[in-house]
Amino acid sequence: RKLFGGNMNNDEQPLTTQSIMRELQGLKEKFKGDDEMYESPYADLEKATVLQEARIFHDAKAVKDSPRSCCTTITKLLYIVAQGESLTSAELLDVFFGVTKLFQSNDASLRRMVYLFIKEVAESCDRGDVIIVTQSLTKDMNSDTDLYRANSIRVLARIVDAGMLGAIERYVKQAIVASVPLVSSSALVSASHFFESSPESANIVRRWLNEAQTALQSSSEMVQYHALTLLYQLKQHDRLGVQKLVTQLSKAGSLRSPLAVISLIRYTSKLMHDEARETAGGVADGSSELARAGYSFLEGSLRHRSELVIYEAARAICKLPGVEPQDLAPGITVLQLFLSSPRPTVRYAAIKTLSEVAVVAPMAVVKVNDDMEMLISDPNRSIATLAITTLLKTGSEQAVDRLMKQISNFMSDIGDEFKIIVVDSIKALCIKYPAKQRVLIGFLSNILREEGGYDLKKTIVDSIVFLMDAIPETKENGLLQLCEFIEDSDFTALSTIILHLIGNLGPETSAPARYIRFIYNRVILENAQVRAAAVTALAKFGARVPSLRVSILSLLQRSLQDEDDEVRDRSNIAVDVLSKAIAENDYADTEEDVPTLTDSAAFLLLEPLPMSFDMLQRSLDKYTSAPGALDSPDPINFSTLPIVEDIIEEAPKPDSSAQAPILGSQAAAAPAAVDPAADIYAMPELAHLGRVFRSSAAVELTETETEYVIKCVKHVFEAHVVLQFKVLNTVDTQRLDNVTMALEGESDTLTVTGEVPCESIKYGDTGSCYTVLDRDTSVGIGPSAFSCELHFQAVGVDPNTGEEEGDSYEEEYAVEDLEISTSDFIAKVNVGDFRRSWEQLGNTCEVLQKFALSFRSVEDAAENVIKYFGMAACDGTATVKNPAKPHMLHLSGVFVGGKAVMVRAQVTKTPEGVVLKVAVRSEDEEVSKQVAECVA
Repeated sequence: RKLFGGNMNNDEQPLTTQSIMRELQGLKEKFKGDDEMYESPYADLEKATVLQEARIFHDAKAVKDSPRSCCTTITKLLYIVAQGESLTSAELLDVFFGVTKLFQSNDASLRRMVYLFIKEVAESCDRGDVIIVTQSLTKDMNSDTDLYRANSIRVLARIVDAGMLGAIERYVKQAIVASVPLVSSSALVSASHFFESSPESANIVRRWLNEAQTALQSSSEMVQYHALTLLYQLKQHDRLGVQKLVTQLSKAGSLRSPLAVISLIRYTSKLMHDEARETAGGVADGSSELARAGYSFLEGSLRHRSELVIYEAARAICKLPGVEPQDLAPGITVLQLFLSSPRPTVRYAAIKTLSEVAVVAPMAVVKVNDDMEMLISDPNRSIATLAITTLLKTGSEQAVDRLMKQISNFMSDIGDEFKIIVVDSIKALCIKYPAKQRVLIGFLSNILREEGGYDLKKTIVDSIVFLMDAIPETKENGLLQLCEFIEDSDFTALSTIILHLIGNLGPETSAPARYIRFIYNRVILENAQVRAAAVTALAKFGARVPSLRVSILSLLQRSLQDEDDEVRDRSNIAVDVLSKAIAENDYADTEEDVPTLTDSAAFLLLEPLPMSFDMLQRSLDKYTSAPGALDSPDPINFSTLPIVEDIIEEAPKPDSSAQAPILGSQAAAAPAAVDPAADIYAMPELAHLGRVFRSSAAVELTETETEYVIKCVKHVFEAHVVLQFKVLNTVDTQRLDNVTMALEGESDTLTVTGEVPCESIKYGDTGSCYTVLDRDTSVGIGPSAFSCELHFQAVGVDPNTGEEEGDSYEEEYAVEDLEISTSDFIAKVNVGDFRRSWEQLGNTCEVLQKFALSFRSVEDAAENVIKYFGMAACDGTATVKNPAKPHMLHLSGVFVGGKAVMVRAQVTKTPEGVVLKVAVRSEDEEVSKQVAECVA
């Protein structure tokens, strides 16, 4: 009472925890300056001075009479090492040997400092030098002083290898079963370090199993914990052994250490998770003996005297895979009690676990809602944030309005990182209760207009955009809220994103004209980047809404004299296009306010390019690389440009024996993408075949360790397939002449009609020979297989000079069979908007198929389905986010002949295996059938 303000009058408030915390905070602020003025006594140490002081270690009399001075010197040495000061090998060796002489002193504090120093510098010293102290440490390990025994074992664990471990094994085993807890615990911890140090040491430690089991019966809690940890380490790869250990200990109840019981709970939980993972669907089988015994042990641990054990058991129950809601009840009840704990750590742990449970079983947490609402005003903001997000996951639709009012008072007191968590939860709640979208969107917009950083604002904008796409009813409300935000936005990137969104969605709303004011305000008030985005948005409104064209044209004309080049260029294009569209089209008598199919403004301003600018550049490069392309009288348009795939062949890495490029030179830059068809165009014999449609990735026909390493690249033409066989000669005594590849096989569509041999391949060189296949275009494409055999003239050469010596002879070399599948005739081309392109193709030529696949997981099945079709995965569908649910693949490509083809493939995991449902659309029904058969 005197400390916090003298005597307390009758009318004064009594002391509470909150008032004491306020007084302590005031005292902290008062003496804050004193803390800042404090300096470490070792702050100005110099290495040379400390090394000079370390010479005291060599004075036996000083060591005996002044052990405290030696302790201070060791402390200084450790300080300068910890601060990053590097000691030379000679300095480190001198100091290390000086420290070893301190073993002559019997002072306990000095001996502990010696142990600490040896542990810290052991890794920096040479292994041979460190071994010198082993004898002294071994002597201490057999000492009558328990402190010496325990610490010497810990130090030995840092410096002893497998060879020396065998020599001290007997002493360590004796220490493990010692009656002194300090010694036994130190030996057990050291045994764990020995086990992890090397496989040889691990084999020695495995012989200490009996000693570890004896230590497990110790009366010391810490010894029990360390013994159990070591036993699990020894048996962790023996599942039956771990299961036996867990079963025995859980039934016996002999563990008195709370930490040991926590470890046992974790081992039990892991066994139950592993068993569930091996069953179909990854759901625990509650009828198994392990599941019953494990759950019984976890439930019994909820009545332990230690709060740590109770929480760990409740957490383990809540995380059991496939657990039924009624089985969660004991764990949820315990966590509910922890929510009212006076300790913030306990409340945080409980609410965090409940938040995780609410994701998978929200109804099981509903009964805790009243307790969680009490935590919204918790002084710990982390706890309050978790309480809010959990309530948003478990709350009913009727409670949404009340929750929003409670959260509104809370949001101003938390930082942006917590607000982002709340925003994500509100987005999920809006998806759950679409009828409350107006309330939730309004709440998000209020946060959006308040002070906050870029990450928070972007999260809110992304959430509103996501909700607009997921819930069509939120479109107009969300657009208006975003329009209000850009009126006062300080973030250029967000303003441009929102303007782009308004330009795309605004014309489709019931009253497009209401958005023009918001857009034009950005034209006259913002920076150049935002002005350019606003001009583009206005142009889109003019293109989509003919009735607004005259008004928008007058607004755009004011930007023709803008000081920024980009804004002027966009304005000029938009004004020119809209002016011509107004002159060409008369919409006065039309009822619907939409452009016609022949409207030039709608086509030029709204239709995207068939390919990206990067792909357009690559396509033009491929076009010009073909022989005679620039002499052709045919006009260049998108239909005549060659197809460009999303995956590009990279230039081969240089040979490891080649000279390394100079740093910073052009040769050191990343390898540029090359056109695989360039080799074809360089062959005059193949010029008559025309332009290459696509080239496959190289297929290896031999192992990389064989004498001839052969790869094949399949070049697909309109009516031909050229097989390029790349042959690497690794025989230094041979030169290969007149190299060809003989193909044999039956195919309904492909026939071998010619070949181009490789004249010569020297040792270490790679040469290419070509085989030409004609394709019967009147027959559908199907899989073909050919057996391949390399034919060549082997010429003996001198490995040193490369000159011919000896005879030459005809040689044949069999390689693996080559398969040509339907997917080789499909180019991987990603479409920007899969849904729109899918609808444009229509279902006239759609083919539906269903297959049973022999894969164990959805991930493997999805990966292989993409390979089967040889098409590009769109919309990020190549990644399986939730294997437990059916996964939909969106694939797109171009079939040979320039025919677009798209696939929707649903991969579903069933108890019998994986089922694949396929829908293929293209411009030609025969193409759809051929593509659908890729999986078969």
